[in-house]
Amino acid sequence: MPIEKVTFQNDRGLKLSGRIDLPLMPPPYPFAIFAHVFTGSKSLNATRHISRSLTMHGIAVLRFDFTGLGQSEGDFADSNFSTNVKDLLSAAKYLEDNYEAPSIVVGHSLGGAASIFAAAQLDSVKAVATIGTPAEPEHVSHMLENAMDDIENFGQGVISVGGRQFTIKKQFVEDLKNKDMKKALDNLNKAILVMHSPQDGIVQIENAANIYHAASHPKSFITLNNADHMLTNKNDAFYAGNVIASWVKRYVQFPEKEKLKTDKQVVARLEGEHYTTEIMAGRHGIIADESEKVGGNDFGPSPYELLGASLSACTAMTIKMLAKKKNWPLEEVEVHVSYLRNYIDDCETCDHPDHYLDKVERVIELKGDLSPEQKAQLLKVADECPILKTMNSATVVETSVV
Repeated sequence: MPIEKVTFQNDRGLKLSGRIDLPLMPPPYPFAIFAHVFTGSKSLNATRHISRSLTMHGIAVLRFDFTGLGQSEGDFADSNFSTNVKDLLSAAKYLEDNYEAPSIVVGHSLGGAASIFAAAQLDSVKAVATIGTPAEPEHVSHMLENAMDDIENFGQGVISVGGRQFTIKKQFVEDLKNKDMKKALDNLNKAILVMHSPQDGIVQIENAANIYHAASHPKSFITLNNADHMLTNKNDAFYAGNVIASWVKRYVQFPEKEKLKTDKQVVARLEGEHYTTEIMAGRHGIIADESEKVGGNDFGPSPYELLGASLSACTAMTIKMLAKKKNWPLEEVEVHVSYLRNYIDDCETCDHPDHYLDKVERVIELKGDLSPEQKAQLLKVADECPILKTMNSATVVETSVV
């Protein structure tokens, strides 16, 4: 997944730090802006995983640090909800000037509230998705309770979030009080997806109901059951991203994806610094990758896993063909395949033929009311699998360079 580091100025001339996650296919593609949680950053796990999921579906995502957070300039103490909204508008302007105007805004927690306020001012935006978002920006004030006396008496106080301390000034609290979410939703005129967990202990589920009821159609709600507010479980974050990507295609026009073309049976294309590889096999698209521990994105199976999948599928199909021909009661077949060496080790020694993969373990499960004789014949025919024969043969690979 290509990533471009960017900086852009907000309306106060401060440089904001961002990253654009780009899809593997060439442009054009729709752009989204991601607004992170209160006191968060563009590098939070949930932010990265949701962005990655959207990118896998062909959506480019700009995630950035709000003023005074992460690697962005400015003093967080001088920022507030209104400056967050303005930062989002500056991000949209940057995309419009340098890439393409955003058509999607995704916001997490207070970032979701800011997304609604900003999207109402952006003609290019067609859809807004919120995650764990308060029905009123002022809801975040409950996180300031321990500092409210200092804020009232001295004009500022200190809060602790995630082990870090942040100074909150009185203007921040007053700004929250002046924000009317219902009015913002009335002015939105965009498709909106409200996502929330019933188990959210920071922003209760009632907030999602209030946003949903106040919003105009088209509107949708998805429950993130058993997820926490920060979506710390990687699977919850990926699920949220996948749902957003599927939902948004109703409201945002995606360009027809350019398919890889070849006069051969299979073509693979790899771009960028990682190992994520597009594959077109016949009419079917596949993603191959390496695990994160060896520098990949883990977006798809490794080459050896794909080879194992070919052997497993071919074995299962070969067995099924015989059972079908004989009209035997084979209900299900599972083929488990393992290799004793992994792809990265072989690559490091690929100039030594005796270090190549030399053993495959294959375990076959046959389910159904089969006699011992029928099982024996089905296991025997498994060795007639064409892929296995190819792997056992002295195959010649002719290579040329274009």
